[in-house]
Amino acid sequence: DWGVPLGEVKGLDDVPEWTLAVVLESGASGLRIGLKPARQVSGELVKERVEGTVSKEDMSFAMRHVVDGKTLKANSPADVLKPGDVVFVEKQEGGENAYRLRQMPEVSGGMIAMDPHTGRVLAMVGGFSYAQSEFNRATQAMRQPGSSFKPIVYAAALDNGYTPASVIMDGPITIQSGNTVWTPKNYDGRAAGPSTLRSGIERSRNLMTVRLANDMGMKLVAEYAERFGVYDKLAPYLPMSLGSGETTVMRMVSAYAIMANGGRSIKPSLIDRIQDRYGKTVFRHDDRGCEGCNASDWQNQPEPELIDNAEQVLDPMTAYQITSMMVGVVQRGTATSVAELGRHIAGKTGTTNDEKDAWFIGYTPNLVVGLYLGYDKPRSLGRGTTGGGLSAPVFKDFMRAALEGTPNVDFKVPDGMNLVSIDRKTGMQATPGQPGTIMEAFKPGTGPADSYWVIGMGEDGSNGYGEALSPQANQAIQSGGGGLY
Repeated sequence: DWGVPLGEVKGLDDVPEWTLAVVLESGASGLRIGLKPARQVSGELVKERVEGTVSKEDMSFAMRHVVDGKTLKANSPADVLKPGDVVFVEKQEGGENAYRLRQMPEVSGGMIAMDPHTGRVLAMVGGFSYAQSEFNRATQAMRQPGSSFKPIVYAAALDNGYTPASVIMDGPITIQSGNTVWTPKNYDGRAAGPSTLRSGIERSRNLMTVRLANDMGMKLVAEYAERFGVYDKLAPYLPMSLGSGETTVMRMVSAYAIMANGGRSIKPSLIDRIQDRYGKTVFRHDDRGCEGCNASDWQNQPEPELIDNAEQVLDPMTAYQITSMMVGVVQRGTATSVAELGRHIAGKTGTTNDEKDAWFIGYTPNLVVGLYLGYDKPRSLGRGTTGGGLSAPVFKDFMRAALEGTPNVDFKVPDGMNLVSIDRKTGMQATPGQPGTIMEAFKPGTGPADSYWVIGMGEDGSNGYGEALSPQANQAIQSGGGGLY
């Protein structure tokens, strides 16, 4: 009787769609299975035994299976499972006693959805199953954010004199500290020559980010990282500008919420309010003041206004500039799959060294969502795995459901911000409608440059670090015609 021993096997209480089953027969066309008895009477399992089937097509993912560390392709389900094996299955819709094979994932991760105006956590996923693991990866897992940290670097630059049209050299760079030599590279291994800040973040260029951080100083980057709450104390070393420090999904989403809400700080909250047994409030997360909210009657007084006492972490114009640049990431950069939603969304991908973690954090004016995917014991997710290819589609599926039925609200342009048509490559002002142009946001008193200067390029024609520029980079400079520092 397979029902008794199968009834003693512990399943996943919080994944009710899945049922434990034992393989009774396996053959070329599929499996015959016995389902775990679902009810107990007086502490004993009921005697009814329910059987089902799993077709070869409904277990196709398992036909590529690992044996002794090698991935093999099976010709028959009998090569993968044998009678007596215990598996998870899920009922097929509309199929009588038909099931599909399921499997516990090795890859895990964490995800947070947050209201950027209040810090209220609207949804949180700390892993695949709490019954399988109580570790909350959204709040407890310390992971490298990779390129999803770059918006913090660029925001620091935009807040301190740079513009989205500033031009930085995207070329080879070698940093020597003592006896250690560090030679960072772009993900694709190539360099594009002089490029604007917008281009650097849209295409997630590591070399440009390192040069930018080196030009303004890592102490400033560390200060902004701590202001945003990403780290308590960031070591001012250049590799940290590429997200090599460890932090949590909760902290990263909270940092992006600051950029989404106009630069005001927020405190993430899982609890709105606590009352005692008599209804008296003993804790309230929202500490905004509201004079006149408790008026006993209306005597033609004006509507009361909430007093927002949140600290202004970032200039509202800077917050709009970095948001606009991250909209470009979705429209033209490393997360174009998200653009399929047809929504106003800003976001940034992140991929760590050796493809160990894949990140995506994005937001609309009223919702911020971020996640990472990776093994609990970090190892490569597979060659070519990126945040744009792995995590962005998860974000897209979540947002499609979360935003259904809501208006497509655009990001608000702060008063006084100037929108100027510029050449996307050179950063110079261009005629509206001219090919290769884009509307760029500039703060009052700034605008496209009328002279050309490339950050990270020495006067001797080198890249500023003792290395000769490539012919392609020199050609880009000669043909560029303009830029902005």
